[in-house]
Amino acid sequence: MKIAVCVKQIPDPAAPYDLDPDTNFVVRPDDQVLDDTDRYGVEVGLQLAEEIGEDATVTLVSMSPSGTLQGIRQALAMGADRAIIIDDAALRGADALTTAQVLAAALREDGFDLVIAGTESTDGYAGVMPQQLAGLLEVPSLTFARKVERDGETIRIERQTQAGYNVVEAKTPALLTVTSGVVEPRYPNFKGIMQAKKKPVDTKTCADLGVTPVTQQVIQAVEPVPARQAGEVIEDEGEGYLKIIEKLEEAKVI
Repeated sequence: MKIAVCVKQIPDPAAPYDLDPDTNFVVRPDDQVLDDTDRYGVEVGLQLAEEIGEDATVTLVSMSPSGTLQGIRQALAMGADRAIIIDDAALRGADALTTAQVLAAALREDGFDLVIAGTESTDGYAGVMPQQLAGLLEVPSLTFARKVERDGETIRIERQTQAGYNVVEAKTPALLTVTSGVVEPRYPNFKGIMQAKKKPVDTKTCADLGVTPVTQQVIQAVEPVPARQAGEVIEDEGEGYLKIIEKLEEAKVI
């Protein structure tokens, strides 16, 4: 089984960042990290591959500036076999649909049985790209998986809902999105970190895939967060709760 895991390199959320004054996009440093939500997808892919055995491979597929490949190497150190990264200046500011089109082209070219992705990236929070990708690949989409099982060519999941979960299944080829509670991602050991440096990373451009980006995000303006104003102190002389209710009504909370 060929398992492809969509991953993304993002700026370290704990580090300060700057905005490009011309485009209002985040200036992405060379040293980017693996999106934390993608670690769960990588782990699910690795566990499925370990269950299947030698006939299974795990390939990372990413669309982002290559930089030092720090984020990609993190996922390779977990145990993935290889990586494909699409790095093209024409993709700067690409929206979710363009991202899906580019990833779909890479997946079609490389081949796949199962595509795994997180529910959304932590630097975009669009949450629609995996479903767009499934549509472009013309495969069933199993979303918000909190538990994943394989039965031959069938993938069965418990799909997280507000009321609990639904059991959903589909035959491969298929696309699967996983929540952060689906598994506990492994930490790379020293051997994995050293092996990751030698694992193949295939860098492609839009021209290599025969894709022409047509849609981009445009950030019209960025406004600073308003300064926090001083709060009002309510002294309780037995009827303080009435003033609190009044404030909640003014805020239309109740």
